[in-house]
Amino acid sequence: MTIQFPANGSHFYATSRNILREHGIEITIGSDFEEYQRIIELDRPMQTLGAPFDPSIHSLNDKTAFWLTGRSHDGSLVHTQAVKRVPMRSKTLAGYLLRNFREYPPALPDLDLARSRYRATPGAHRIDGSVVYHGEVWMAPSPLYRGMGLSTVLARTGLMEARRKWDPDWLFGLMARTVAFKGFAERMGYMHNEPGAVRWYRHGSDQPLEGFLSYLSRDDLAFLLEMPVADLVAEAA
Repeated sequence: MTIQFPANGSHFYATSRNILREHGIEITIGSDFEEYQRIIELDRPMQTLGAPFDPSIHSLNDKTAFWLTGRSHDGSLVHTQAVKRVPMRSKTLAGYLLRNFREYPPALPDLDLARSRYRATPGAHRIDGSVVYHGEVWMAPSPLYRGMGLSTVLARTGLMEARRKWDPDWLFGLMARTVAFKGFAERMGYMHNEPGAVRWYRHGSDQPLEGFLSYLSRDDLAFLLEMPVADLVAEAA
């Protein structure tokens, strides 16, 4: 579906609507992950579909997951993200990921999952209850969309949709260290970012790829979505 921002909605919806319209971006949300897979194969071939949202691996539907895309006025794909509920089964995130972190690998070839390791960070021991995973975040490399602050608006739109659908206790993602060091977690709105959560190895390499645990609580998200996003976005050309 295409998001219709209500005229009497929150400050976030009003300002986001205006910002995205100024940049000619239309947002679509869906829960058919076979459709999403086709979108990725056709319009984002440079980054393959991540395993957490692969419909051949996981059962994904409108009760458990959604994807979000942004397209320009000419129909070009400029943004993706996806969110899904995590079956915690009364565990903390630390306990859940200890057994299941390999289900959330980066979209890289030749991963050696047997050698890869997970280490519970302090926040992971506090995260429990209803939890959702946020991933698949991608922005087109065009200067029309990068460096404009649009990732802030788009990421928070996905977070808002997760809140609307499920109002989870926690949201989390795993972010590569190189990306985290560029401040991407802050631009997306994550208020907690802990290093050393995962170490991914590739076959034939002893150099690990470190992943950070990025997360938000329900209260963090409520606070975040009350903040004006217009201040973080460059004026439209």
